[in-house]
Amino acid sequence: MKKKKKSTFQIITMIVIWLMIISTVGALVLQALSGLGLLEF
Repeated sequence: MKKKKKSTFQIITMIVIWLMIISTVGALVLQALSGLGLLEF
């Protein structure tokens, strides 16, 4: 087994974690903008 190569499971896990982080940050930004009245839904 090579140490440098990541398994498919690890890659999928990293992608899911990144998507969760990005979506959470995006939601916080949207809330902040709407709270300041800069954004209208």
